[in-house]
Amino acid sequence: MQWTLVIPVKPLARAKSRLSDTAHDGVRPGLALAFAQDTVAAALACPAVKDVAVVTDDALAGRELAALGARVVTDEPRGGLNAALAHAVAAVRADRPAAPVAALNADLPALRSLELARVLDTAAEFPRAFMPDAANIGTTLLAAAPGRELLPAFGTDSRARHRASGAVELTLDDVDSVRQDVDTGDDLRAALALGVGPRTAAVAARLLIPGQ
Repeated sequence: MQWTLVIPVKPLARAKSRLSDTAHDGVRPGLALAFAQDTVAAALACPAVKDVAVVTDDALAGRELAALGARVVTDEPRGGLNAALAHAVAAVRADRPAAPVAALNADLPALRSLELARVLDTAAEFPRAFMPDAANIGTTLLAAAPGRELLPAFGTDSRARHRASGAVELTLDDVDSVRQDVDTGDDLRAALALGVGPRTAAVAARLLIPGQ
């Protein structure tokens, strides 16, 4: 099964505010862009992925991610993350009605293509499935089989909300890179320990993070 991934990217100027203890205002937009670039590059290199659609209204993010090979869908609803994802999925399925789709976080800078392939191959066994984040509170990936609605419920306690919606929680081992999103300085250090992509590594090297 060849998946279309939908990756939401919020305006870079407002991204990653919880990293303020690690990266100042002048650095955070570039760090958020680097996260998204490394995530998209790894996703496009995944053998289970046919294409990637990025949903964003940020002009710089759109240009940089399109240059990597992603399709850019504008966030026309402007109604928050879940509305943006539903809109992007509708745009994707207007071209490929039978496409299996998965929403993937844009802040997975340590993402490994083969680990993502394992997650998607397992998700293909279910109508809807999701991968919890490393903290076991949120969600980093939500997948829907052909003919199934994605029904995204991202936000606070999204792991519990996706389970309540009937999506199957995936419990694979050794897919840490698919689970390690980055919201805080501790998250960033954990991602760096896994080994981040080149763009994130270049920005993080300028932050002089203790323990890096």
